[in-house]
Amino acid sequence: MPFGPVGGRAPGRSVGGPEVIDVVAIAVEELRKHYGPVRALDGLSFSVAAGEVFALLGPNGAGKTTAVEILEGHRRRTSGHVRVLGYDPATGGREYRERIGIVLQEAGFDEAFTVRELVRFYRGGYPRRLVVDDVIDLVGLGGKRDARVQTLSGGQRRRLDLALGLVGDPELLFLDEPTTGFDPSARRRAWDLVETLRDLGKTVLLTTHYMDEAEHLADRVGVVVAGRLIACGAPDGIGGQARASSEVAFRLPDGVAVAGLPDLGGPLVAQGAGWQVRTREPTAALHRLTGWALERRIVLADLRVTRPSLEDVYLELIGAEGTPDEAPVVGTGVS
Repeated sequence: MPFGPVGGRAPGRSVGGPEVIDVVAIAVEELRKHYGPVRALDGLSFSVAAGEVFALLGPNGAGKTTAVEILEGHRRRTSGHVRVLGYDPATGGREYRERIGIVLQEAGFDEAFTVRELVRFYRGGYPRRLVVDDVIDLVGLGGKRDARVQTLSGGQRRRLDLALGLVGDPELLFLDEPTTGFDPSARRRAWDLVETLRDLGKTVLLTTHYMDEAEHLADRVGVVVAGRLIACGAPDGIGGQARASSEVAFRLPDGVAVAGLPDLGGPLVAQGAGWQVRTREPTAALHRLTGWALERRIVLADLRVTRPSLEDVYLELIGAEGTPDEAPVVGTGVS
């Protein structure tokens, strides 16, 4: 693999206490961006460790893209403090831009270029350069290296976006909805690529509406609503009380009355042909339920215990903030 090394220790973690970051790649404090009376960002603060994959989540209009554009140096902030790789993006200039890679939601290409020609052209703008054909192979476009851009499918163009963001061997990569339009196989390859970047010490900031993508890739996630950070932490740790409860679900045999069930630590709710209870003590609830069933020689069909997914917690968080009901994308997102 032709990527160069990047200094910095593994990212710190927060478990029930203040966040600890060993080497900071991105530091954002009280970031604000106003457009007249509209506050796109309203005191946003977070940090990203060197070598960390950090995902920004939030509904459309939450301010994610505005924040990322400020970090990239493409948009001026109204107020607040921002440092990325030790630079203020607003004044870092060419020296700063040479150390980052950017993959936009949509990029305009010259349709007459071939894939190889375009990657080679972008490569010329960086002092640290990767081998063109290696990058093309890395993003899964080896069979299209001599194809004109105009002949590429939407998913193939997204892979080309990735190649252009990587060819300068960046220390920090911004990925804005990186797998939109990918089929399931291409998404998995993109995930493998991001994991490879992490293993090599690269820092990745990504935005995505795919909850499974954030859960799979991110060391930490930050949820942004109305220009403010409302939650931040490991994908399996954010959400506070929402994460503390689990769901015990089961189905009773015909003729067995639900009224005879023991106290399971929460209200029973009908779920299709079965029942479910949400509880902060799933082990105790399961013990009481299975003990009751064994005593009566009752078989509980479809018995399962599940914790809230990142999607569940995300929807609860943005719902608590009074945001419009907008479901995240879950699954393959095939277009």
